[in-house]
Amino acid sequence: MLDSPHRELKKGEIDRGKTMEELAFGPFAVDPTAHRLRRGDTELELRPQAVRALNVLIRNSGQYVHYEQMIREAWSGTSVSPNTVTVTIAEVKKVLQEYGSWIHCRPKLGYRLEIPLGEDLIRVGWHLWNRRTREGLEKALGCFEQAARENNSDFRAFEGISLTYLLLCTYGMRPPRETYPKFQAAHKRAVAIGGLTAALRSDRGHALHICERKFLQAESDLLHALHDEPKAGTVYVRLAILYCTMGRLDEALDVIRQGADADPLCPVLPGSETFIRLCRREFEAAVICGQNALDLHPYQHMGRALFAQALEATGRIEEALEQHRLVCLMSPDQPWLRALEGSCLGRNGRLEEAAAILDELERIRRTEYVDAYYFVLLLEALGRRDAALEELQRAHQEGSATLFMLNVDARLDAFRKDPRFKPLQRKVFPASAPARVLSVVK
Repeated sequence: MLDSPHRELKKGEIDRGKTMEELAFGPFAVDPTAHRLRRGDTELELRPQAVRALNVLIRNSGQYVHYEQMIREAWSGTSVSPNTVTVTIAEVKKVLQEYGSWIHCRPKLGYRLEIPLGEDLIRVGWHLWNRRTREGLEKALGCFEQAARENNSDFRAFEGISLTYLLLCTYGMRPPRETYPKFQAAHKRAVAIGGLTAALRSDRGHALHICERKFLQAESDLLHALHDEPKAGTVYVRLAILYCTMGRLDEALDVIRQGADADPLCPVLPGSETFIRLCRREFEAAVICGQNALDLHPYQHMGRALFAQALEATGRIEEALEQHRLVCLMSPDQPWLRALEGSCLGRNGRLEEAAAILDELERIRRTEYVDAYYFVLLLEALGRRDAALEELQRAHQEGSATLFMLNVDARLDAFRKDPRFKPLQRKVFPASAPARVLSVVK
């Protein structure tokens, strides 16, 4: 088993270490005291009596719970009809969606929650995945792949594999030309086994946006996912970022506000508002959003990097550099973060320090992937426009996932005025993209 801060669970065992009150199974956590059910960071709507019934199944995982025991433990002995129990369990299965099949019913024996083989691997995989570092994602991938080998009909293993490859691609940790086809293959397998769930549709929409820049198809997928999961904060974030790319900046901000109402503790939502404010050139507001993001989620590396950008845009250079250095220490396995620090140094006259970082990244690039888009930023900050244009061409050839922000990135405002930029821009964005995408920044 890959190393983990948690001990390995036996088949069917419930993780009681989520909090002092919560019981965790699969992607869910139940608070039996408050009678609440969460899936990841999203709270699900389930009436308290149904949560009590689910809690009984969790505590007796792997065993059948007969009618009398369910009445005694979930209804505190109050007499209810068998039909009431049946309706309540059906309600639970509906809320669990694709995981509802874990609850089995046999006449005369009752109901049983049966957690599939490989559940411990998948649980540890998601724990590692949530670090959102390259090391964490690589280890998570190993867990999901082992779970798939143990049970090749468990869609959750392939869902984990596909989303891990998507993050390795979109976070610039592995070459997109290598990772994106692997995402597509695992995603296709997950859909074939478990159907096109809202989560899988959201992943596909995000990939169509970031990796293929097929905006209209991406929007369709994300809107469908949001219709099916109206409290999923991540989907709001993905839709808002898509609208930024499409030049629909007012709609992007509206979507983020809706997301905050639906899922206020979504960890990537505050940082996404910072990004949108930067795209709108509302730099003071971006600083406020960035600080709020750090207060809520201090270990989100992207949120901190965006906060640093906002600080620089408002003239708070030393504070910006402090945040850049801190995020580099927090995520040393993501070298493009060093490029952001170097870009900030270069734009503010510290050319020698910026050039040293460029040399460092060039050495790293000989043995591992570094997203060329960040070289564009660094070279432009150093005043090396010709080299920056060459790197933009390279970013396109390598399929850089970061190119989605090319037209809205405030750090490239002067760069876009170069007449050589337009031909490259047309290569990056498909001909089918809405016309206003090509003119977000005048």
